[in-house]
Amino acid sequence: MALDASPAIATYDAPKKDLYEMGEMPPLGHVPKQMYAWTIRRERHGEPHKAFEVEVVDTWTIDSSEVLVLVMAAGVNYNGVWAGLGQPISPFDGHGAPYHIAGSDASGIVWAVGDKVRNWRVGDEVVIHCNQDDGNDEECNGGDPMFSPTQRIWGYETPDGSFSQFTKVQAQQLMPRPKHLTWEESACYTLTLATAYRMLFGHHPHELKPGQNVLIWGASGGLGVYAIQLANTAGANAIAVISDESKRDYVLGLGAKGVINRKDFDCWGQMPTVNTPEYNAWLKEARRFGKAIWDITGKGVNVDMVFEHPGEATFAVSTLVCKKGGMVVICAGTTGFNCTFDVRYMWMHQKRLQGSHFAHLKQASAANRLMVEQRLDPCMSEVFPWAELPDAHTKMLRNEHKPGNMSVLVQAPRTGLRTLEDVLEAGPTAG
Repeated sequence: MALDASPAIATYDAPKKDLYEMGEMPPLGHVPKQMYAWTIRRERHGEPHKAFEVEVVDTWTIDSSEVLVLVMAAGVNYNGVWAGLGQPISPFDGHGAPYHIAGSDASGIVWAVGDKVRNWRVGDEVVIHCNQDDGNDEECNGGDPMFSPTQRIWGYETPDGSFSQFTKVQAQQLMPRPKHLTWEESACYTLTLATAYRMLFGHHPHELKPGQNVLIWGASGGLGVYAIQLANTAGANAIAVISDESKRDYVLGLGAKGVINRKDFDCWGQMPTVNTPEYNAWLKEARRFGKAIWDITGKGVNVDMVFEHPGEATFAVSTLVCKKGGMVVICAGTTGFNCTFDVRYMWMHQKRLQGSHFAHLKQASAANRLMVEQRLDPCMSEVFPWAELPDAHTKMLRNEHKPGNMSVLVQAPRTGLRTLEDVLEAGPTAG
């Protein structure tokens, strides 16, 4: 059987009800009136245990181009933390709905389709990429959909994310689920993998090429683990930056050419004012960090690309160590948004500073094919039961999570299941 083939779903008997308990399976295609969801409300903005509460809410209705998906498992990403905190902006300032359901990664089963949907049918097993757009402007039709004025991130800029029994998505968000992975493994990778793919290969002419060197911050984290593997698929060299020696063997095992522990250096945070004694001390230390890169790449060989996402703590160093004519590509600011750098090294060395934001369908699909073809490891680190979803986000907020990516079980009653038949046999969760 082909890697992406969908076997026929066995028929099963189940009662039709208006609400199902977590893990309890409705008849295939039956949409109950209500569902359980972890919701955020504006008045609860704060850390995860304050922000998230389980509520019974109405099941989404779909329009002609949308799909309803029964969620088996959902990925945990930092935008769930941000949605709970209401930072850097509250999701309610965008969509205006009375409650917000976070979650921008999921694996599940197509449960209902709009009458204009042609490529998907009830029963298909899917993963979901998180970019939405209205599809009607020139960027969506011949340009880059990520530049569309209607572009938005499902589960952050929309109220209907994956932390619920059912989620509503545009049909173009669906991709085939890798059949060799469990539901929880399938749920953990799409957001970070597609983001990393666009960062490395989506900004012409600076696509990462064979033999080039890329410095990867946070190399053991959700983005970094895929950046390392994608660099390897391209024949490039990944220089991994870690903050804990316990992670060294992990990133080397993923294929990093070399590893640098940033705790061995003291040049982080906002850059001191140029030409002060403090700046001179910072520059000396930053160049010592650059020397550690040369110990891996060769004397005088700076990196072609810097894979940035910490932001404030690392940005000044990133712009310094990138080679002449190279690119610093950034998709987040997890350590802060007030980035500083010495612009002389930017213009004199003609470096490119490139912002990057998730990925469009073609990029997400290309990345997903690598997972379907078993060329990549999903690097799933931890799986949490439904009831512990706030715990997972608290770990992420406090940077206490293990290397890799986390998932939360939704309708899947336990870990290790790969098909709907597995779920039916396992039965609903106890209690």
